[in-house]
Amino acid sequence: MKGIYLINPQWQSGNKSKQECTQLQKQALEAYIEDHNIFTVKLNQWQLNDYYTVPHTLLYDLKQKRADLDVLLLYSEEVLVNFINSYPARWLILKSFFKEVVFAAKQEENHLKGAG
Repeated sequence: MKGIYLINPQWQSGNKSKQECTQLQKQALEAYIEDHNIFTVKLNQWQLNDYYTVPHTLLYDLKQKRADLDVLLLYSEEVLVNFINSYPARWLILKSFFKEVVFAAKQEENHLKGAG
């Protein structure tokens, strides 16, 4: 399975710092990627990280490459709520490049509920 993950370095939750929230997103997403044997794709050779931090950039690169991708991974819908609410059409277009959008926090929560 091929996918891309998106981390929002501006997102903050509770009393955690932006850095802590970024690390939380990164750890949860990388664990999900490893657990589900997802091959992460870099669309842009100049991309510094294995993940995207700007949805507009991801959309631009997707339009340029026309890659066949299975999954877009996000920590939660909350991390992109500002983008989703501000650019609903772009969000729909962005999602259309993937077979599914997975929220790792929700998957982790469901897994923990199932274990209990």
